[in-house]
Formats: sequence, C-alpha cells, structure tokens
Amino acid sequence: MVLGVTPLIGLRADNFRHPLDLEATNSLKQLPGIDLLVRQLLGSLGEQFFYMENIASSVLVGETQLPDLHQILLDACHVLDLEPPQLYVRQHPTPNAYTFAMRGKQPFIVVHTSLIELLDSEEVKAVLGHELGHLKCEHGVYLTLANLIVLAAGQISVWGSIVSQTLQNKMLEWVRCAEFTCDRAALLATQDPKVVVSVLMKLAGGSPTLASKLNVDAFLAQARDYDQVSSTELGEMLQQVQTAQLTHPVPVLRAREIDKWASSQNYHYLLQGSAVNMYNKNNKGGWRNW
Repeated sequence: MVLGVTPLIGLRADNFRHPLDLEATNSLKQLPGIDLLVRQLLGSLGEQFFYMENIASSVLVGETQLPDLHQILLDACHVLDLEPPQLYVRQHPTPNAYTFAMRGKQPFIVVHTSLIELLDSEEVKAVLGHELGHLKCEHGVYLTLANLIVLAAGQISVWGSIVSQTLQNKMLEWVRCAEFTCDRAALLATQDPKVVVSVLMKLAGGSPTLASKLNVDAFLAQARDYDQVSSTELGEMLQQVQTAQLTHPVPVLRAREIDKWASSQNYHYLLQGSAVNMYNKNNKGGWRNW
C-alpha cells in the first residue's frame, strides 16, 4: 500500500488517454502493416540485441540492487495496476529515460544517472509513472518504429528524404501526442501535479546545483504566457514550426496540459474510482495487459 496515494485497481489506458493521443493513434492505425514493419525490422534478433546491450552496459535494479529505486518502481506499478517491468540505470550525462517493449515480450525501462541526480524520489516516481504509461497504453511497437525512423532519417539520406515526407512526420506527431498521455500517467502515479511540473521544469532548465532554487509556480506562469503567445494565428504557425521535428512537446506546453488535467473532473473521478468503475461496468469481458 502506497501511503497517501490511491491505488487505481482496474485502471485502463482509455481512462486517462489524452484525446490528441487517441486521434493520432487512430490515424497511425490507418497505415497498413505498421506492426509487421516493426517486427520485420527488429525480429527476435533485434530484441535480443537490445536486451543484451542493456544487461551488459547498465545496472539492473532489484531487491538487492538499488532497493530504494526498486521500491519506487513497485509503488508506481501498484498505483497504475501494472506488473513491474525490468528497470535499468545507465551512466549517461544527458538526463533521459526510455522504454522498450514489444508485445508479448519482457519490457524494460532505462533511466540515466544524470536524471536521477537531478530529481528527488517523488520526481523519480513521476518519471517511472510516465514510462509505465507507455506500457499501459501499449505504445511499445510504435515507440520502437519512431526511434528507428529518427535514426534512419539521420543516417540514410535517400530513405530519410522519402520517410521525412510521410511516415516520419506521422510518427513524430504520434509520439508527441503519446507524451501527453504518459504525463497523465505520471500524475496518477504521484497524484501531485506540482511534482510532475517540477520534473518538466528541471528538464527545461535544471541542474543539480539549480534544482532546489527553481520555482514551480513561476514555471506555470511561464507556461500560461506561452499559451497566450501561441494562441494567435502567427503564434500557432510558429509553434508548429518549432515542434514539427521534435519527439516531445516543449516542456511548458506539457506543464500547461498537466496543470489543466489536474483540475478536471476526469482526473478527480479517477482518484475516487468512479471512472475506473464505470469503465469496468460498461466493458465486461476482462482487462487487457500491456
């Protein structure tokens, strides 16, 4: 039992999925053979490679290895009603975390040491909650394809120029929308919007020496200013140009979105169990796993 946090037993991805994510996912599913494409590009050999690469070059977290971090993972999984994936810590100077999961296979999360050094324990839980959101929503196949396309477009100029006009743009749009959903998972894991906003703020302009001096309320005010600037026709156009080739929405936009959702009826119904129970009542036949 996680003290002060409501476990969301029976939680489904559709209970918290962002509408932009739903729209982008449905658009992506119209492209034939996406799942097959990923499996052909990777296959069992590729999956084994990624697994071996992590187990050889990272630290696998568990009961006897970084047990405090392992407990944070278990707490987040308990709240989000998920089986715990493997968690690796990797030495890297760029603060980051990512998830690898193919359907039916053992998923794992990787967190860079520089990100852990930047955050407190509740903020780390938010990061893990975000990554668990990808698993809850079965984002694994599309995430893998997005990463492969970004690599291919940067390294293989001929294929990259073709992909950039079609599949690459669709995949980047999808992955940006998926991030909004996973920020909601981070909020559900911590149930404190300021914790999630603090993570985004530190990713935008934090360092181990500056982290304790940053102000969440000031960052939210900054997010509202961004909202106003981008609400004009010119601002909207500039925002689209700014974000078109990014794999994540800009941090202030993510902060604004999570601040809005934290005040919504949907979020508070989830904490009360109302939305989960209603979905369970209307969708008999069992729950899907990641």
